[in-house]
Amino acid sequence: MPNATLYYVHDPMCSWCWGYRPTWDTLQAQLLQQFGQQLNIKYLVGGLAPDSELPMPQPMQQMLQQTWHKINQQLGTEFNHDFWQQCQPKRSTYPACRATIVARQYGLEQQMINAIQQAYYLNARNPSDVATLVAIATQLGIPADLFDEQLSAVQTEDQLIKEINLARQLPIQGFPSLVLMVDNNAYPIRLDYHQWQTSLADIRTLLSTTQPSE
Repeated sequence: MPNATLYYVHDPMCSWCWGYRPTWDTLQAQLLQQFGQQLNIKYLVGGLAPDSELPMPQPMQQMLQQTWHKINQQLGTEFNHDFWQQCQPKRSTYPACRATIVARQYGLEQQMINAIQQAYYLNARNPSDVATLVAIATQLGIPADLFDEQLSAVQTEDQLIKEINLARQLPIQGFPSLVLMVDNNAYPIRLDYHQWQTSLADIRTLLSTTQPSE
């Protein structure tokens, strides 16, 4: 059994999570290489915005567009701004969060997150729409009718609420965040958008100085 758990707290439609993705991918690979089964990595959806069919207010649309430009300038992250003209934006990320929970059951959680991000930020598709999520699931090899059913299942909703509540109890400042859990003690991990080594140093130090139970 792993001695410690690293929680990656995120939202599939969080633009800063998209900006952090290259660094996070590298960090994950390094953690697997250096710690293997000693460290268990778990994704935790924090849930940015509840279900809504209402159009996103213009001030919020403008704020998010400015955020996309800011992330591009700071990190070089690519965004397709056609989204704001071609789609009807809605402030609703819970459907995308549920999609990652369902995909987890198929061993496709990270693939689902990546596909949602690419659809949203690069292909000007709206992951707030169930139809978009079903299409993505189909591309990943999950049967459309089964995925659609699981997306609205009580068990999926229960898991979503459970993860949101857990995320709120952890020592985080927003999304994305990293928290190392050892022996029921939660340790916030520094997150550097440019340098994966920053987080790795924190994790290595904590794993070497804490003594988890067997």
